[in-house]
This record gives sequence, structure tokens and C-alpha cells, in this order.
Amino acid sequence: MSEHLVGEISHFYNDIGVAGIDVSDVIHTGDVIHITGHTSDFTQTVGSIEIDHTHVEEAAAGDSIGLKVIDRARVHDEVFVVDD
Repeated sequence: MSEHLVGEISHFYNDIGVAGIDVSDVIHTGDVIHITGHTSDFTQTVGSIEIDHTHVEEAAAGDSIGLKVIDRARVHDEVFVVDD
């Protein structure tokens, strides 16, 4: 199973379970992502992506997105897309 880096966690909003991600490569809804860091390590499918509270189907390098996550993410955790 290979992965490629698509971003880094910039914020985590614990009360709503949303991670802010600074995107460095394209990410789409439906992608399987792996979030990993010093104490974080989980995999999930991207359900929805928001840019400035607007739902989008994909984000590209330079975008800052909000993403609902299934576990706690921490600032500086890396976000990878799992390749088929």
C-alpha cells in the first residue's frame, strides 16, 4: 500500500471534530486518507471538504480546508492519500 503526502494539519477543532488542513497536493471527496503524527495514526475516507464553509469536491495545493475526522488530529500531523 503506497501513500503520497497531500497536506499538514494546521488546526484541530475538538468540539466539532474538524481538522484544518493546509493542502500541498490534490485531495478529493471519496479518497482514503491516512493521518499520522507523533501520537496520531488513523485512516478514513474523505466524506466532505469545505473551503471557507463552502462544500467542494476537491482541493488543490495552496488551499486551506476543513475536514471532518474520525479521531483526534494534532497540529503538524501529516495527511497522506492512500494510493490503490
